[in-house]
Amino acid sequence: MNLLALRSHNAALLLDLLRRAGRAGVSRLELAERTGLTPQAVSKITARLREDGLVTEAGRQASTGGKPRTALRLAPEAGHAVGLQLDRDELRAVLVDLTGAVVAERRAALDLGAGAEAVLGAVVSEVRRLTEGLLSAPPPDRGGRDPSPSPSHSPSHSPSPSPSHSVSPSPSTVLGVGVAMPGPLDHTHGVLQRVTGFPEWDGFPLRDALARRLGVPVVLDKDTNAAALGLAVGGEVGAFAYLHLGTGLGAGLVLGGAVHRGTRTGAGEFGHQVIQLDGPPCPCGNRGCVEALCLTAVARGDIDEAARVLGEGAANLVGLLDIDLVLLGGRTVAAEPERFVRGVGAVLDARARREGASSPVPVRIAPGGARAVAEGAAQLLLAPLFGRTHTR
Repeated sequence: MNLLALRSHNAALLLDLLRRAGRAGVSRLELAERTGLTPQAVSKITARLREDGLVTEAGRQASTGGKPRTALRLAPEAGHAVGLQLDRDELRAVLVDLTGAVVAERRAALDLGAGAEAVLGAVVSEVRRLTEGLLSAPPPDRGGRDPSPSPSHSPSHSPSPSPSHSVSPSPSTVLGVGVAMPGPLDHTHGVLQRVTGFPEWDGFPLRDALARRLGVPVVLDKDTNAAALGLAVGGEVGAFAYLHLGTGLGAGLVLGGAVHRGTRTGAGEFGHQVIQLDGPPCPCGNRGCVEALCLTAVARGDIDEAARVLGEGAANLVGLLDIDLVLLGGRTVAAEPERFVRGVGAVLDARARREGASSPVPVRIAPGGARAVAEGAAQLLLAPLFGRTHTR
């Protein structure tokens, strides 16, 4: 079964409705009414989805005078995606089911400067460890029966948490791997362009190299784009910017309901906008970049100054794109979330007052915490299945 081949618009539409309906499910007649499809078309599509194990019966709905209707629901255990965040010094991996729920997680040290062979070996090893519980498990029941639940375990931040879904999936349910890492990079061809401070990665075809080693489809995108996609799929609306401050600084932009990558995946290179011509040197080759100024302030323990600089960069984005919301994330922000929200908010408040705006653009911490990027990377595989690409 190739779940990624299920790109029919109508099938994706029905899957998304079933996903949103939850365990209660929805009847075929209701699916037809909500989509405008004929009952015959809905029956044909849902029959195929049941054969593929994606949909199962959720029981019968209460009668309203006629024959009780059979409700259908999504089978979350029928498909899984791996989401990887590769940072300069750390790897974080999550395994999610079709609803996007995290069922396993791993975290390990990583050295991007160790070279391609060492890094690829470490990534493949962690992916295999993350999914090793799937390799000997029986395939999901394809007969449409609702599986008996087993005790669930909440995902933890320990190196080897246990899966929490009710039926152990087979290897064929792993859709593929989404990889998120610092840019810039060529999303279309899966090639790295420049990882600041690591010139040996320039032009490396990471997507294809990993796909060959793992034997599953791989999608590559910038860490900030992946996080922004996860936020959009998770319910954030309007035009917003996700600012990620960790070992570097970047932005993910959602405009018109879609992640804005730009023609060459170059949009959102937020950290390397120059705001001080005689500022400290940045590894990118410029001086006075927002990233360099922020990280220099953090290194000397001046978090308020780092937040102010980040706010100035955010104010530039607000002025340029007229966005509705600024979301902050990344490990450096997570260490002092209130101070960063307060500092960035103060700059945006002052800007709004100068311009006579009725209200400043709000600032808050992005949901998802430390694994927001990895979860967003998994959505690179999942979202298209439900017709929710949120990209352009």
